Amino acid sequence: MQKSIKRNIFVAATYAAVLLLGLLLGQNYAEEQGSNQKTTFSSLRSNGNSDKLQYLIQLIAENYVDNVSIDTVQDEAIEHVVSRLDPFSSFLKPNQVQAKQETLEGTFDGIGVEYFRLKDTLLVVGMVAAGPAEKAGMRIGDRILKIGNKDLVGRKVTENEIEKLIRGKKGTAVLISIQRNGVVLSNPIKVIRDQVNVSSLDASYMIAPKTAYVKIRRFGHKTADEFRQSLIDLRKSGAQDLILDLRNNGGGFVHTAIDLAGQFFQEKRLLMYTEGANEPRQDFYSEKPGEFGDGRVIVLINESTASASEIVSGALQDLDRATIVGRRSYGKGLVQEQFDFSDGSAINLTVARYYTPLGRCIQRKYTRANFDASKYMTGFDLWTMDTEFSQKEMFTTSKGKLVFGGGGILPDVTIPIDTNETSAKYREIFHSNAIEEFVYDRFTKQLPAYSIENFISGYHLPAAEFDLFISYLNSQKRISVTSREAKNLHDIIQSDIEALVGRYYFGREAYYKIKNRRDKFIEIGLKTLGYQMPKV
Repeated sequence: MQKSIKRNIFVAATYAAVLLLGLLLGQNYAEEQGSNQKTTFSSLRSNGNSDKLQYLIQLIAENYVDNVSIDTVQDEAIEHVVSRLDPFSSFLKPNQVQAKQETLEGTFDGIGVEYFRLKDTLLVVGMVAAGPAEKAGMRIGDRILKIGNKDLVGRKVTENEIEKLIRGKKGTAVLISIQRNGVVLSNPIKVIRDQVNVSSLDASYMIAPKTAYVKIRRFGHKTADEFRQSLIDLRKSGAQDLILDLRNNGGGFVHTAIDLAGQFFQEKRLLMYTEGANEPRQDFYSEKPGEFGDGRVIVLINESTASASEIVSGALQDLDRATIVGRRSYGKGLVQEQFDFSDGSAINLTVARYYTPLGRCIQRKYTRANFDASKYMTGFDLWTMDTEFSQKEMFTTSKGKLVFGGGGILPDVTIPIDTNETSAKYREIFHSNAIEEFVYDRFTKQLPAYSIENFISGYHLPAAEFDLFISYLNSQKRISVTSREAKNLHDIIQSDIEALVGRYYFGREAYYKIKNRRDKFIEIGLKTLGYQMPKV
């Protein structure tokens, strides 16, 4: 098998968890198209244990009572074998390989729109600036009635079907019928598909007079360059300190994490090293003086901060370069390398562990569990994980700070979990899409009488609108919310609605600017730097 695969780029993670932006910019996964073509095998016999799997597949191909797709059998066999290794080694089908590549590359061929299914139409809720859709004349608030010859109104069209209609080769055209401000446009809009670039930085702005804020969604190919440029721009705006937000960042490329971490040092420093049974130790250093080699740094992390994000957090913590604020990170200290098959599928195989500069392995312990899908809500169905710290995994930085191995990055400043945010009622509301449906149905009729600056600093959801939302949950979504639950969830739901309205009218960065107004992590981060959270 080794001869039939080749090494691909060195990655830290395929993502332990992907942010729920399923419809964003038409980047949904396509349905896997199974092949019925049989694979031809050369004649072989079972010779010891090394070729048992291949021999079994040949026996099935030549002797089984019914016709079967040998390609499918092979894929399922490979998937099963890989799933028995560790929680992160995985088999990827061709469409999954492409989707992962597009996510980490930050580019894809499409039209550059984000849409939301509202009632019986698709509502355009976001567009890539200067992207194909915007150039063709589409606007936020347009309702998509028809794509090509496919009517969408009143029909149950799957997300994958919509994806196939929108996506296509660069240079090809797609006709989109639009309803705008209640009027159906007389002619469909012709959009020429093109390469669409999506930044991995969700927000980059001055959050306080001398403090910048940058939120990174993933570590893709272009992330380090985007981050470097943002630092240059923020320095020009007077940034002396930085809050780097890595919450819910599931990782990405190792080389990107190293490059980005290097931006915080003025000299060559060891940032991490890797080692495995078949991989000799390899050290990774910062290469040249970074754009933020001085100035105070706060790194925000939580339980969904994983892999490449933990490489950055661990390096900055070990080297006393940043204060880590938040909750203990996920604990993924394994490195995957991608090996490709000729049909476009691939294996992401764990090849090494990575270690922080002080030698910490932050991988959570994992053991195989009896499989019961009803008991495991994560993507690691066959695995149960535990995280613990022990004295033997305690390290001391050059400034005398104690740091720990044994699972995840333990923050220097810990923020307790918000029980309202993790409550069953809020999760029910969040996953029902009720907030999006309420906002897009009620707040998208006309532009707000605010500039973006005034909206971000001064807009607050009226109490009557919050009450209306609770009534909407009870009457339309069949989600019963008691007066006590409504009181407990008021602030978080209010913030969600305000941020989504801001995002609809003013873009992605506005969403985070509004959410950050009431964010406990931001408040503690600013306080650690000696600033007070602006009152809202």
